[in-house]
Amino acid sequence: MASSPIVRKFAWAATLLSVAFLAAKLADAQTIPAGTPISVRIGSTISSGTAQAGQSFEGTLAKSVVVNGNTVAKAGDPVRGTITSAKSSGRLHAPGYVSLRLTQVGGQSVHTTSVGRKGKSHTKGNAVKIGGGAAAGALIGGLAGGGKGAAIGTLAGAGAGTGVAAATGKEEAVIPAEAVLSFTVTSGTTSASRKK
Repeated sequence: MASSPIVRKFAWAATLLSVAFLAAKLADAQTIPAGTPISVRIGSTISSGTAQAGQSFEGTLAKSVVVNGNTVAKAGDPVRGTITSAKSSGRLHAPGYVSLRLTQVGGQSVHTTSVGRKGKSHTKGNAVKIGGGAAAGALIGGLAGGGKGAAIGTLAGAGAGTGVAAATGKEEAVIPAEAVLSFTVTSGTTSASRKK
């Protein structure tokens, strides 16, 4: 029994629609939409003292990425990212700063928020070093030369304390290896970018 051309065309159209529907469902399961949180374990230490904007870094997913009940990237899958800015610490002020974002998760290209870290403030440490030097200088100067010696010792001690603060004062921003950072996807990926 021969089928009519209309029935064959209808069957062909139904088959194409079914394949397109399945492909769309599969593509949806393979994308990471905007707003999805991603936890990443950093592969190696990143420091504002050595990092440069544009430099890449690697890590692994700390938790699986699940979208609509489907796992689109598993814990342990590789991730890649880029240092978006890095500024080394000054000696007596301006602690270091480093920020980074993800570019790839489990083989999929992504755009994420940047995550940044800032080094400790110089203020307290410098005050202790300079103030401690001034106090020690005043004590030694007072013992050696009385009131005038104390004043001279205070100035000399403060100068020495400032020198110590300058020599030891760098406060770099450091993200240690194995640290877990949280990023958020800002624009969805497409399954065409998937490389698995």
